[in-house]
Amino acid sequence: MPTRVAVVDDQPTVLSVLSRKISRLPGCIFAGSFEGGQTAIDHMPACQPNVALVDISMPEVDGIACVARLKPLLPQTEFVMLTVYDDSDLVFRALKAGASGYLLKSCTERELHEAIRDVATGGVPMDSAIARKVLAFFHRPSPHEERLSNRENEILQLLADGLLYKEIADRLGLAYSTVNTYVKSIYQKLNVSSRSQAVASYLRQQPISPVPDQKS
Repeated sequence: MPTRVAVVDDQPTVLSVLSRKISRLPGCIFAGSFEGGQTAIDHMPACQPNVALVDISMPEVDGIACVARLKPLLPQTEFVMLTVYDDSDLVFRALKAGASGYLLKSCTERELHEAIRDVATGGVPMDSAIARKVLAFFHRPSPHEERLSNRENEILQLLADGLLYKEIADRLGLAYSTVNTYVKSIYQKLNVSSRSQAVASYLRQQPISPVPDQKS
């Protein structure tokens, strides 16, 4: 299935450039552009994109606030932050708000394509500096977290190893939809909203003591 991609930015020129680039990318459909965070909040839910590229620095409603407002409305949409500078503090705040990664505006068309494909298939486009911040943030005990089942623990370990959902399904002999259901359960039990947060939680909790599945 083609990946539907939307763009949010306060600069019409940036929106125009990105729309042309996305329209040329194999396997991608340009789903719409939104000038400013509030416009995106008001209208993006109607177009249901698979991936949304959101400018992190916008007046009035910035990208972080935009993602925080849109994520509950579009839980299946993966949000990637667009930034001019590799500002780890801003990007980290965006990840906490529900973003799945970030991309520099200076990226090439190939890098744009790779990032969209990566996040659409369960990947997390970010560098090691951001990953360390995520790990540090979650390096705290969470007594209210539920235990993971054997299968959930196995899938979470494969996520931590960098496997995509389809690769996990093939490795474990499961349907893609079954893996997706397990991942949603993992997110709920760990009280997280993205793959990066789940992996960070997994890494800080090693070893995890699983409980048996109710059904095999």
